[in-house]
Amino acid sequence: MTKEKSFKFESAMEELEKIVAQLEEENSSLEKSLELYEKGVKIAEKLRKHLDDAEQRIEVLKKSKNSSSDVEDPVD
Repeated sequence: MTKEKSFKFESAMEELEKIVAQLEEENSSLEKSLELYEKGVKIAEKLRKHLDDAEQRIEVLKKSKNSSSDVEDPVD
């Protein structure tokens, strides 16, 4: 299984929330804060891509449903 296939949205969200909490504590060094920020940005980008992919799949399904309902005879 590829890394992308094993991506778990909920786990990534939890990790991002932990990073945000650590950044809000304000007791980290500048270097540690930068590392956390960079890691958070990478996770956020993956989450955004995952959401975009899901949105595209939904649009395809909606178009497919609309196309098939145009072809079918109404039940009324």
